[in-house]
Amino acid sequence: MKYKYEDNGIQRVHFEELPSTNDYAKEKRAEKKPLIITAKRQSKGRGTKGRSFVSKDGGVYLSALRFYEDFPAKHGFQIMANAAVAVCETLRRYGLSPVIKWANDVFVDDKKICGILIENTFAGEYVQSSVVGIGLNVNGGFEGELKEIATSMQERAGKRFSVEQVRETLIEELVKERNMQEYLAYIGYMGREVLLLLNNGEARGKLLSVDEEGGLLVQIDGETKRLTSAEVSIRL
Repeated sequence: MKYKYEDNGIQRVHFEELPSTNDYAKEKRAEKKPLIITAKRQSKGRGTKGRSFVSKDGGVYLSALRFYEDFPAKHGFQIMANAAVAVCETLRRYGLSPVIKWANDVFVDDKKICGILIENTFAGEYVQSSVVGIGLNVNGGFEGELKEIATSMQERAGKRFSVEQVRETLIEELVKERNMQEYLAYIGYMGREVLLLLNNGEARGKLLSVDEEGGLLVQIDGETKRLTSAEVSIRL
């Protein structure tokens, strides 16, 4: 562990390396205290649906552990929306123009610059706790297949950034309360035909809009359908 302290009543810990900041946060759930974990790098970073997430030096890797009272699970998408907007606001403060590829991937110039992994616990119909994991590519670049789909702040801006400064900016944005209108303002790729990876197969569809509860409206074979992030992934 590099250091440990409190910031505005929220305990923070920072590591040179962790297997996964999300996994560390989940281990701390039993303590029932809000916590922000950051790491210089991760050896086993994870994305959505079990995918690996490249977590080498030069990025911001953090997880925020939070607890709730009387927070209906049906409004749980707000947790994801808050995180995505926090990333977009951070990037905008450094001169970049991000968009959200539904549900929570953040892109700049049609390439992924950040991944977000939300892991919640529930008590009946209520969200009990959440772990919000964020991996933001700050400096460096990518090779091979990743070069075609991923990017960093340095690549897009043409200059290096202070990872520590970007980290603090992201945490500052992450603890702010957001609303769905802010999330919807950053949504991109509407009107575009994409490949939809459904639980029961694949389909081509046209993205129409995102509703107030985070559902994706798509047109498939002339029919409008509403899909959730648990049912589908998008490939541009």
